[in-house]
Amino acid sequence: MAAELVRGQNHPLPQARLEIRISAGSPVLAGATLGDERGTVRGAEWVAHPGAPTLPGIEVSPQAAAEHRLAVDLAALPEAVHRVTVLLALPERPGGPLRFGSLAAPRAAVTAPGGTEIARFVLTGLDAESAVVALELYRRQGAWKVRAVGQGYAGGLAALLADQGLASAAELASDVREAVARSLARAVPAPRPPDPSPASGSAQTGPAAAPREADPAGRRAADGPIDYTHPGRRSGTCPSPAQPPAAPPAAPGGHPPRPVAGDAVGWSMDERLYNQVWGMFEDLARTTAAYRSAVDFAGSRLEKETDQALADPRVRLGAAGDAAREAARARHARLIEQARAALDRDVAQLTAESEVVEPALPAACARWDNPVWHGYRVPAEPPMALRLGDLHLPESAPLRIPLLARLPLERGLWIDSGSAPGPDDASPDSADTRRLAMDVAVALAVRLLAVHPVGEFDVQVLDPAGTGAQALLPLTRTGAVTEPPAAGAAGVAAVLGRLTRRVDLVRMALRGGATDSLPPGFDAAQQLLLVNDFPHGFDDRAVNQLRYLVDEGPAVGVHLLMVADRADAAAYGPLLDPLWRSLMRLTPVPGDHLADPWVGHAWTFEPALVPPGSGILQQVLTEVTAARIKHR
Repeated sequence: MAAELVRGQNHPLPQARLEIRISAGSPVLAGATLGDERGTVRGAEWVAHPGAPTLPGIEVSPQAAAEHRLAVDLAALPEAVHRVTVLLALPERPGGPLRFGSLAAPRAAVTAPGGTEIARFVLTGLDAESAVVALELYRRQGAWKVRAVGQGYAGGLAALLADQGLASAAELASDVREAVARSLARAVPAPRPPDPSPASGSAQTGPAAAPREADPAGRRAADGPIDYTHPGRRSGTCPSPAQPPAAPPAAPGGHPPRPVAGDAVGWSMDERLYNQVWGMFEDLARTTAAYRSAVDFAGSRLEKETDQALADPRVRLGAAGDAAREAARARHARLIEQARAALDRDVAQLTAESEVVEPALPAACARWDNPVWHGYRVPAEPPMALRLGDLHLPESAPLRIPLLARLPLERGLWIDSGSAPGPDDASPDSADTRRLAMDVAVALAVRLLAVHPVGEFDVQVLDPAGTGAQALLPLTRTGAVTEPPAAGAAGVAAVLGRLTRRVDLVRMALRGGATDSLPPGFDAAQQLLLVNDFPHGFDDRAVNQLRYLVDEGPAVGVHLLMVADRADAAAYGPLLDPLWRSLMRLTPVPGDHLADPWVGHAWTFEPALVPPGSGILQQVLTEVTAARIKHR
């Protein structure tokens, strides 16, 4: 049975040779783009369109039509291709529609070459768009999946191609329009409305609905032969530089292949693991969005069918009305069950992947209870990313996705010490939140110190009122900070003045191309400024210096980690708004939420705290201090 996809939902593809069948209410052009591991289209030669309908592994229609069949052979795609994006666009012709909103919703289906449907998707909700991404075939863990996208572009084909990173988007869109104009005389007219057939249970009958047969060699009865041969692949079983090894086959029984740590693109293991974690985050976000969309659709459909049953006075009461309402509830339950089954399938696969990825993460990205920390030694190379905490969603609560930040930090971090409702809607005590915020900040500072080579990272602390002394003990007791925390307004002015001069000096050296002329003995180590209880001890000059460090510091190796309650700085009014917007806000309260503007989820965030009673911070900092003394 074919999967009925909703926007954002994915489905595994059981075979390499496929057809993408498009049905629209008016002639449209169909095309496809090939994307690399980041989804970027590297050039016009990676776009199949009516002017260039054939690429290795894919063939599209050479004209505008109301029905299309795109042939795809995933095994014949170039090795660098990780995504195939199927797109539709309205051709420019006199009297033709200008937007998809004026047409019946297009339909896209993925089928086997013989016509057996694997998945289908109805592109609803389109309005002013004249181009739309219908489907996306993408490679994940050595297996291919299809995702329903349905993203429209009011700017047309040029905007769609530009969004995929194609530099010559406008020129290629113009070439496509010319190719379509030459073929419009051969455009296939729109099909007649389907005639329901109760006997067959199908919504479409007659010749338009009958799938054309395809022979094993890939020759379609009406469209001629398709060459599925990869131009760089030679016959035989031994891979060569021109013949990359084939993707690993699915496990017996049609199950997805067993996950492998580092099964993503990248030049190093750390980069592959980082990209794999990001892929897991993306998959969980999309599959959850698809589930929520399906639940919303099922609820609106139930409400509509119930209203229809109640609107007819002849069936409102009695057995007929009860039967109609019961049938609506059964359909609703069936839709919810199907959506939940798809979500559970995806979450189970991601959970299995997490179980092999988590133990393989390097120290910078590992939890504090990971055994990698117990055998800690100061590294010789700087890390690629840093773990800030864990993210999860209520529909898949046991599954945790690491929240990783690339290094060096492009944005400062703000640990919010203001009161916020916990997971049970109870606001923690203000003093407890402030203490917890400092614990999170110190754990992050220790992690940054520990994962950098000796002498390449340093931490400076501003604690004007001395309220963070207890939380700072791991840093001060081991001598991991080269200077004691600065106190009072004088300490704030001294530290900010020193770092501001440093930023000015390095920026001037970089602009002048004279980095080798920095003063003798200049400490080139990156600096992390940990600020507690902002704005206590800050005057207007100090605030302006802090804003300067936030804006200009990351580019020259000066980073900010601030523990503050925005309400404490209310006296400054909107003056500090740019400061808050430039920082990445983290909550120290386990079970609190972080907003995700990408898909609109409110992710539950768990900060990267040390397990209670653990002495791992002391152990790690002792090793860091010993290495620093030896290095001198």
